[in-house]
Amino acid sequence: MVEEFAPEMPALVGEEIAEPVEQPKKKYDRSIVEGPLARAVWKIAWPTMLTNVIAGMQNLVDQILVGNLVGYKANAAIGVSNQIFILVIVFISSLFIGMSVMVARFAGAYAPEKVNRTVYQAFLAAVFIAVFIMAPVGYFAAPYLLDLISGDAGVKAEALPFLRISFAFSLGLLIYFMTSGALRAAGDAKTPMRMGVAMTLLNLVLNIILIRGLGPIPAFGTAGSAMGTAAATGLVGMYAIYSLWNGRWVVGFPRGVGWGPDWAVIRSLFKFGLPSGIQGVMGNVGGFLMFGFMGSLLDGAAAQAAYAVCYGQLFSLIVWGSNGLMGATSAVVGQNLGAGHPDRAYSAVRTAASFGLTGSVILGFIFFFFPHQLLGIFGMSDPAAVEIGTQLLTVLAFSGLFISVALTYTGGLQGSGDTKSPLYISIISQVIIPLGICFVIKNVSTLQPVHIWLAVLAGHVTRCTLSVTRFLQGKWRAITVDIESTAG
Repeated sequence: MVEEFAPEMPALVGEEIAEPVEQPKKKYDRSIVEGPLARAVWKIAWPTMLTNVIAGMQNLVDQILVGNLVGYKANAAIGVSNQIFILVIVFISSLFIGMSVMVARFAGAYAPEKVNRTVYQAFLAAVFIAVFIMAPVGYFAAPYLLDLISGDAGVKAEALPFLRISFAFSLGLLIYFMTSGALRAAGDAKTPMRMGVAMTLLNLVLNIILIRGLGPIPAFGTAGSAMGTAAATGLVGMYAIYSLWNGRWVVGFPRGVGWGPDWAVIRSLFKFGLPSGIQGVMGNVGGFLMFGFMGSLLDGAAAQAAYAVCYGQLFSLIVWGSNGLMGATSAVVGQNLGAGHPDRAYSAVRTAASFGLTGSVILGFIFFFFPHQLLGIFGMSDPAAVEIGTQLLTVLAFSGLFISVALTYTGGLQGSGDTKSPLYISIISQVIIPLGICFVIKNVSTLQPVHIWLAVLAGHVTRCTLSVTRFLQGKWRAITVDIESTAG
């Protein structure tokens, strides 16, 4: 239940009757900082997890469609393109990590003016970056980026239009990420879930039509997937701006403080968000370079296709849920620190980790015992791709246990404002460890797909160990998050 929290105001001294005092209009869910902890974590976690799973299903359906209608090289094309696009968009989304850290603290302290100032400045930054940086630079750099990651001419031919469309129409997706993060940090996880469901359903319909064609509408193949996503995210982004402007959500655009940049807030966004952005980039650089190792194999296209399906889609079922728990943990930790409850924040992380571990055990069982059935859903029948995919799913069945715990503890660190530690952990576990293993094996022996999959597992084990260790040190308790009380 969402309750309004407002302290009682005393009567003014020297007056017979005190004038009524206007109460805050914004409402934050105080059960996040009061009451049963498991319920508070789950209240934000389940809508966030469901949102991630539903949104991720659109990529899964895209892979199924292009795999059956175009071929496995189209699977590799979408996988390669997503590696590049996500590498960029994760860095840009670092602003929203910083925004979520600040919004959660201010909501926990019941400071709606600071919440709304933070959200609006994140919106301005997102618009500028998407329109003036991502769209033009991404469009013209796309062919050169593809040359770095894939040597297969057929894969690059399918990937180029997909990647260019994704870059050119990225604004809607950034607005969706921004508003979803702000709402969750303020305690409202159901509104992002509704937006995510609407966006996914719209995307699925458009993608089916544009990939395979319908009536007078031609079949665009792999490019149709990007076109459908651009249209769906654009419509949802416009709805989000309308809702923020009209103040219909728990967060919104501020009134009476000017519409220009507030550099004090923007500096804070980068202070807390930039390490997370670099962390995301380093993690995706690791994936980007792993694609390069796969491309150098004898069955490079088959390995890339298996990775795109098994890791990019099936393993994402674990990652989507764990990312939902990471976001929920970050919000609960931030709000409880803002409300002055550090012990409750500590317990929230352990509770979220137990949720994530349970889900990973279930999915790992399915990966281990039913790999051929899972690969068949994507139309993957090439013998080499099936053999490699089966190896990968066997390894990922165990890897998911470690990544689910690692991500929840990462959420705890980020929610407290410690965004630097996850950065250092990510460099070690997602870049140095897996790439180092592949590099050494390639130079002293013959690199095989199974070597790459075991290197991924080693990275996940390292990330889990370091994340838990850093959180248990407890230095996050002393981090302060604040901005000036009035806009500059």
